[in-house]
Amino acid sequence: MTEAKSVVITGASTGIGFATAQYLTQRGWRVFAGVRKEADAERLLAELGPGVTPLIIDVTDSDTCRGAGEDVRAMLDGRNLTGLVNNAGVAVAGPLLHLPIEEMTRQLDINVTGQLRVTQAMAPLLGAEAGRTGPPGRIVNISSVAGLSATPLVTPYACSKFAVEALTQGLRRELGLYGIDCVAVNPGPVATPIWSKAEEMDPEQYRQTDFYGPIKRIMSYMLSRGETGLPPVKVAEAVFKALTATNPPLNQVLTPEPFQHWLLNTLPGRVADRLIAKRLGLTPQDLATAKD
Repeated sequence: MTEAKSVVITGASTGIGFATAQYLTQRGWRVFAGVRKEADAERLLAELGPGVTPLIIDVTDSDTCRGAGEDVRAMLDGRNLTGLVNNAGVAVAGPLLHLPIEEMTRQLDINVTGQLRVTQAMAPLLGAEAGRTGPPGRIVNISSVAGLSATPLVTPYACSKFAVEALTQGLRRELGLYGIDCVAVNPGPVATPIWSKAEEMDPEQYRQTDFYGPIKRIMSYMLSRGETGLPPVKVAEAVFKALTATNPPLNQVLTPEPFQHWLLNTLPGRVADRLIAKRLGLTPQDLATAKD
């Protein structure tokens, strides 16, 4: 009898993480689902059944990451972990000239350093430690189309995802020493709660700045896309491919508007800048009109 494949997924309480945990458990995988709260752990057990093993992981806390790694080690009984899905993340928005510095620090700590904390804790179980059995595992980092093109006023989030692209590439080139692959999945707008969390965006704090109108526009757009974006299961399918394909794509771009994404990334940079500025009201003419 073939032993079930195993995977650690961070940020599994909702959205992409939950959908991926559900998708893989339905296919017989043993899923170690990272959540921050005991209540979420209990809910996942009730909803996903015995195929899921909740782990308490706060990606900003090295102790919980290491503790989760030791818990998984004990349950794998010497076998390698099949995969690690670094999914946990938040989205911070705001004009860079007025953004509280601690918000940028928080954004990068969760979305970038957090992925590294978890990777360091799980890498020995993926094959970086001698003496384990089974083939080397694979790391899938959940990046974003924002890691390929920065949208103004959501630049903190884009910064984190550009960094995830570098982290993914660097890990792939370093962990090749152990046969561990590392690839990224780059969703566009997905119907998840990430943009509806009030603490991640508060346009009112920028009311007295020149960016108040534009940030309300971008927030309205993001909230609408959070309702009408891709279903999370589409990302789960891409993660499954990234974990199982013999030679998975280094980046899987998923967007409900593939032509628009292609066009924006094909246009000369200055042309794209002008189109985005006009759409969001970020031109000198918009500023003059607002002050009239």
